[in-house]
Amino acid sequence: MADQVGQRAMATSYAAKASEQALAASGERTTAAAANWVPRIGLTARYTRLSNFQPPSIGGSTGSFVGTLEPGGTVNPSPTFALPANALSFPLVLDNWFTQAAITIPISDYFLRIGKNYSAATRSEDAARYDLAASRAKSFSDGKIAYFGWLRSRGAVVVAAQTLAVARAHLKDSENQFSVGNASKADVLRAQTQVASSELFLERAKSLEVQNERQVRVAMHSGEDEKLVPGDSLEGSVPPAPGNVNQLVAEGQSARPEIKSIDKSAEAARKQADAINAGRYPVLSGFGDVTYANPNSRRFPQQNEWFATWSLGAQVTWSPNDFLVAGPQATEAAARANQLEAQKGSTRDGIEIEVVQSYQSVVEADAAVVTTQRQLESAVEGYRVARELFNNGRGTGTTVIDAEQALAQTRLDHLNARVDARLARVRLDHALGRDVRPVNQ
Repeated sequence: MADQVGQRAMATSYAAKASEQALAASGERTTAAAANWVPRIGLTARYTRLSNFQPPSIGGSTGSFVGTLEPGGTVNPSPTFALPANALSFPLVLDNWFTQAAITIPISDYFLRIGKNYSAATRSEDAARYDLAASRAKSFSDGKIAYFGWLRSRGAVVVAAQTLAVARAHLKDSENQFSVGNASKADVLRAQTQVASSELFLERAKSLEVQNERQVRVAMHSGEDEKLVPGDSLEGSVPPAPGNVNQLVAEGQSARPEIKSIDKSAEAARKQADAINAGRYPVLSGFGDVTYANPNSRRFPQQNEWFATWSLGAQVTWSPNDFLVAGPQATEAAARANQLEAQKGSTRDGIEIEVVQSYQSVVEADAAVVTTQRQLESAVEGYRVARELFNNGRGTGTTVIDAEQALAQTRLDHLNARVDARLARVRLDHALGRDVRPVNQ
């Protein structure tokens, strides 16, 4: 059931959901970066109403133009005709309609910016994917830890109930021995004190069980109406402890998604630095447009009719402002990449310590399971002998109470050792990155 709790915690974790949204946002940024490969296309449609006025004539207000239908260069052509000078003027078109389709191709940016920005976006998306894997793995591990903590508290309730039963049995023995003169009133009172102490121990254990059950419910985000029934026994065996700690450290440092995320983030920062640095250089772009307008401004004189024209060209632009800004911004991005590299070293050191601590916890817990088992066997026998001697009038109540306390403590120690053996393996698996699930989205 521990894996089921971990899976449920991973599926319902708010931290994991936040990482999922971060990955989705990063994916959209990658899509936007890919769209920059497409030439920029612009469409324009416009209508303009112009104010009316009297247009000036070419020849002024007086005089005439003399014309003929004869070919040019004819001497004394005939016939001729006169045209008033003020009759020659350009027409006004007051309703202007304009449509245009334009395209711009960032030729130099294809090589200097767009490709690098796209590479930076894809690496940032990979980093977000590793962040999601790390968040899910932590939620999975935390869910299992909460589950075994709940099992520990349930086991503590059993131990407390056993301790209370032992204390009550000793109280009854003390009362019986007191009635026949083999024990003093002090023995009975001490036995009563032990019963009261055991009752408090049981209540505290029950309170802790309620708290730990709540932690499991919070981790799983389960409702109050959902019944939780443990499906694991602490009496079963656990996998043997792995052998070489140096190999474990190497495994953890190579498998943990946190390090992979930092690697991708550093690569993205360096790609961004390269793209920003392109601002130092001139930008070459090609452009073209098709205009369909009434009247078309390229046609002279204006006429009230639709007319199509087109144009193609190339341009080189450069700004000293971009040159001055690109250098510091590129240096900043490179410094951010170096910062991430340093953070990677710190993370590797932290993982090494985490792996070693988790490994030693496994070794220690396994040893504790063996030793506390022997202690428990001795404590059970010691209590049996002490109680038998007391009931036969050959022992004291103090000896029995000491044996009771030793038995209760040994039971708790053995319970904790079994739980710790499982918790240590959960933490070791997390430190090694073995609880990481691949992220497909």
